[in-house]
Amino acid sequence: MGRHHATPPARYELHPQLAADTHPLAALELCELRLMDDANYPWLVLVPRVPEARELVDLEAAQRRLLTDEIDLASRLLRDVFRPFKLNVAALGNLVPQLHVHVIARYEDDPAWPAPVWGRVAARPYSPEALVERVRVLREGLRCGGA
Repeated sequence: MGRHHATPPARYELHPQLAADTHPLAALELCELRLMDDANYPWLVLVPRVPEARELVDLEAAQRRLLTDEIDLASRLLRDVFRPFKLNVAALGNLVPQLHVHVIARYEDDPAWPAPVWGRVAARPYSPEALVERVRVLREGLRCGGA
């Protein structure tokens, strides 16, 4: 009888483009919660730690429910900390196939308003000082349970 070699299970890895464009904020039960490196908007990205997940339908039912809860947490965090006019929530991933969800605080006077943020205005990376402060404020918001 021939030997059957099982393929090792896939491991979760953050897509290199997401790693380059975002900063770690918190590890949630399902997702990495990350801050987009664009000071034009308070912008969070949730990345489910599920190997090879590209679409919402790739998640099991319990994972989809947990992702919804974590989107809610990120949305409440941005709402409570930044008081935006509107929250944009999107899972697009045309350039980065790994499943990830954007939660973006929008204001009527932000650089892209009222258009979507993608491809409208060049990203404005955080200065080191502004990044430290933004991460501090968001982590404090998470700890205080405002989210």
